Amino acid sequence: MTIFLLTFGLFLVVVVAMAVGYLLQRKTLAGSCGGLGELGIDKACDCDKPCEKRQKRLEKEKFWQDNKII
Repeated sequence: MTIFLLTFGLFLVVVVAMAVGYLLQRKTLAGSCGGLGELGIDKACDCDKPCEKRQKRLEKEKFWQDNKII
């Protein structure tokens, strides 16, 4: 039981450390290859005008970029 608790505690510390790092850096999550952005692709769909849900998300992202402190 002691080994289980130590292992669980170690995993908990790692998860908390990753969460704090994410909150402090405010970076978007990306794969090791950089994802579609590295290929110069702005969006994954082929439509000329993004759907309403995507437009709202893009507006929200633009708002965050325009109003970030750092």
